[in-house]
Amino acid sequence: MSEPDTLPAGTPLPPPPPIRVPASNAAASPGDDQFPGEVEMPLVDHLEELRRRILRSLLAVVIAAAGCLLLVRPLVRLLEVPARGIHFLQLAPGEFLFVSLKVAGYAGLTLALPYVLYEGLAFVLPGLTRREQRLVAPAVGGSAVLFLVGLAFAWWALVPAALSFLVSYGADVVEPLWSIERYLDFVLLLMVATALAFQLPVLQLLLAALGLVSAQTMLGAWRFVVLASALAGAVLTPSTDPITMLLLSGAITALYLVGVGLARLVQRR
Repeated sequence: MSEPDTLPAGTPLPPPPPIRVPASNAAASPGDDQFPGEVEMPLVDHLEELRRRILRSLLAVVIAAAGCLLLVRPLVRLLEVPARGIHFLQLAPGEFLFVSLKVAGYAGLTLALPYVLYEGLAFVLPGLTRREQRLVAPAVGGSAVLFLVGLAFAWWALVPAALSFLVSYGADVVEPLWSIERYLDFVLLLMVATALAFQLPVLQLLLAALGLVSAQTMLGAWRFVVLASALAGAVLTPSTDPITMLLLSGAITALYLVGVGLARLVQRR
């Protein structure tokens, strides 16, 4: 006989036992500070994995550079486009050979950069928390876009402005006959330096997202940024003309302000 049948008449029934519902997957999932799919590996295995990824990255750069070496003459002609009306000379035996290797190396590194980033992310991501992993994809995507934008800005704005100033200055005194090696060193260094300088907003975004520097602190340091951008424009540009330095320093200052806006947006979220 059940327990309610043994109770005297008029006695209220006891409440039923509580029903236990298992926790949902969302509640049981690890938080943003946890390491999803964490697998313990000894230090030797980490070093071996790092070695393999570095070797694969170097192999990708070598393959891309070898492919660019086959098309180096069109690449050199393309790089000569901004210097209209300038005659280039080979001032030493084998100068164009070394120039070809250098151009192929820069082009191969640029083409292989997405794969190099992939190998780096594949090694780093397992050691990051969920919150940090969510920051990596936008940061890498933005970094790649800004790198290409920096190359385009240097190609369409900085290089023509610098060459126009350098050619016009003293054109009535000397005839411009340039070494192909020094010219390509000038163009390639200016483009790479500009592309690297365009990574500033990504760095600011990461610093704000990780809580290391606030947007207010960044904005309060704008005077030092203007001074630092002027120094960077003087150091990063291979030439000494003021037009190139002003364009690059102005671009760095504008990018810094864009980074401040991105940092403030991240903090609000």
